[in-house]
Amino acid sequence: MTVQRPRIIVVGNEKGGSGKSTTSMHILIALLLEGGRIAAIDLDGKQRTLTRYLENRRAFITRHNLRLAMPDYRVIIESELGVKADAAAEEAAQFAATVDELSAQHDFILVDCPGSDTNLARIGHSYADLLVTPVNDSFIDVDLLASVDPDTLKVIKPSRYAVMVWEQRKQRFARDRQNVDWVVIRNRLSHLDARNKRNVGHVLESLEKRIGFRFLPGLSERVIFRELFLSGLTLMDLDRAGPQGTSAGLSMAQAAARQEVRALLLGLNLITAD
Repeated sequence: MTVQRPRIIVVGNEKGGSGKSTTSMHILIALLLEGGRIAAIDLDGKQRTLTRYLENRRAFITRHNLRLAMPDYRVIIESELGVKADAAAEEAAQFAATVDELSAQHDFILVDCPGSDTNLARIGHSYADLLVTPVNDSFIDVDLLASVDPDTLKVIKPSRYAVMVWEQRKQRFARDRQNVDWVVIRNRLSHLDARNKRNVGHVLESLEKRIGFRFLPGLSERVIFRELFLSGLTLMDLDRAGPQGTSAGLSMAQAAARQEVRALLLGLNLITAD
């Protein structure tokens, strides 16, 4: 029997601290609450930030006897084989087998990549139907996508990461005849209209067509995102489980932040407007 392949969402870039795991977690839980059947694959076998986030969630649910959505997840670690080609083949086989295993019972698979250029990260990118690349609202992060002239703000050339994405998109098309929807999201956006914010937006607009992505507002700079990690909660849980596992209403700031998450999901075409 042929198993229908789920839609694969890859969250990745080559830089840490851009909110990949926070973005991944909110996509996971939001889709579960929308009725989607979604599983996660963590490709960062060393840091395991998404895995630890999910473990914190499971522990919080157990401690407070809650009924909260909990996704299935797997961790794939780098091969320890000494020959590079053999290690790459083992990792590719393990990834494919994990996707096959999860495909039978899930409509979506979210892949959280490490913040570095690894073979596993490249494999994950090559399977993407939707590639989500979070960047902070900074030229340090824009450098992930392209080199920019500091005087004119004109793009000089695509970065190594952009070239890697292009290579994996070609591999995906050659293997499956499928295109990749690449979306760059701007995380930690300031609420102030600063010159840097406008300049970053201008450069991303000029890059959009040149290297083939579309960009969306992501998650603003909010303390709440840092606080949620230890409990494994997301903004989508806060009216179901307060800080001590009790029902609690949302503050105005929390409600606004949750609306940002919903707007992101709409922009990613993962949910439809009511």
